[in-house]
Amino acid sequence: MTVRTISPKQLQDLVSAGNQVDLIDVRTPVEFREVHVRFAQNIPLHELTAEKVAASRKSAGEPLYVICRSGGRGNQACEKLVASGVTDVINVEGGTQAWDQAGLPVNRGKKTISLERQVRIAAGALVFTGSALAIIDIRFVALAAFVGAGLIFAGVTDTCGMGMMLARMPWNRVKNDPSANGPTCVHSN
Repeated sequence: MTVRTISPKQLQDLVSAGNQVDLIDVRTPVEFREVHVRFAQNIPLHELTAEKVAASRKSAGEPLYVICRSGGRGNQACEKLVASGVTDVINVEGGTQAWDQAGLPVNRGKKTISLERQVRIAAGALVFTGSALAIIDIRFVALAAFVGAGLIFAGVTDTCGMGMMLARMPWNRVKNDPSANGPTCVHSN
């Protein structure tokens, strides 16, 4: 399925012209807190349903715009919404990164280590530990192999189990956020 897209500048032009725009940011609450488009509403991808979107809409009948970090999760969200019956869904090209790089207005909050970096740190630490412990007992090489297989699976399926697990950790929570699950993928966004 091909998802329709719009550039950040084109979307800002719509808003500047006085159009009512519904923009859903599908990143995690921690990512949203760090930086987000001023008029975006946060509904993390793992919580995204047609019902939640309908309840949050201010301008039913108009296109629904979706944004993430760099475009991948936004594309997944558009596909998910279209599959559940939501029509006229448009992904913002390049996501929040492109929006910010274009110098368009954003709200900034507390800086955090991205989930993508956390996944790289955790995967590297596990591979290093498994490899180092293999000196003591060769069976520890299975830990490194398991992590490698997980990374291959994440790349092929665009679903990251380690990212979902890390998103549930206390340091990745926004206070008063009832969310208990993580993103579908952290590698592409």
